[in-house]
Amino acid sequence: METIWQNYKASVVAVAILIVAALSTVVIVPETQQAVKIRTGEPVYTINQYFPDQEFGETGAGVWFRIPIVERIQFVDRRIMALDMERETVLSNDQQRLEVDAYARYRIFDPVLFVERVGSEERLVGQLNQILTSVLRQELGRRTFASLLTPERGNAMNNIRDSLDTQARQYGAQVLDVRIKRADLPQGTPLDAAFNRMRSERQEEAETIRAGGRRDAQIIRAEAAATAAEIYAEAYNQDPAFYDFYRAMQSYRETFGPARQGEQNVGESSVILSPDNDYLRQFQGGR
Repeated sequence: METIWQNYKASVVAVAILIVAALSTVVIVPETQQAVKIRTGEPVYTINQYFPDQEFGETGAGVWFRIPIVERIQFVDRRIMALDMERETVLSNDQQRLEVDAYARYRIFDPVLFVERVGSEERLVGQLNQILTSVLRQELGRRTFASLLTPERGNAMNNIRDSLDTQARQYGAQVLDVRIKRADLPQGTPLDAAFNRMRSERQEEAETIRAGGRRDAQIIRAEAAATAAEIYAEAYNQDPAFYDFYRAMQSYRETFGPARQGEQNVGESSVILSPDNDYLRQFQGGR
């Protein structure tokens, strides 16, 4: 055995070197990755690049070849990736300090530009994180804390996404979505003060609404009384004698009639009047 090894050692080593050299020329690009072929420091070709209109399995993934030493392959993730921003303190338009947690979803669509501008996903994440923090501060600084609790929050998210996407494209990345996970006031005195101020504002608003309701009720009652007086006056002018009789009967019912429901019956009462008293004129034929 040793004799065979001594006789063919050079050939075995040569074959091993050839096998290693052949294997080093083979590159397997999975579906989840893009690849950039770099020759002497310059990108010369892209493999499995993302295109929105291409179907899965038809993008060029698989076995590829390179020239060892002269060429190298750099892989770039092809999937949608997450960018989680660290909690930041943002000052809103109404001078409220907000603790904001946000995240973004992005994809690298131009691997060559990505390799030339940043070179690694870690550096890209660092750049996007800085941009997202800056854009978030600018956008939320133009809005009040209360507006973030309304549908206006969606408009703010769209503005932040568009601004971040515009700046991310210079690195070959596309921002698909931005969302705020939390936007809370700091715990303690600032939070309690904000709640008290919001409660006072709601109470003032409620009192304003009540005052408006009372004013409208007075107007309606005054208009109704004026209308009723007009109707009474019109009826009185049509037949003054009948109107006088009708009003007198109402007065007699209130004075001499039985206690109405809900009123306390104080027993029998006596009313002593002169026969020629004007109040009893209807009993005298209306004279």
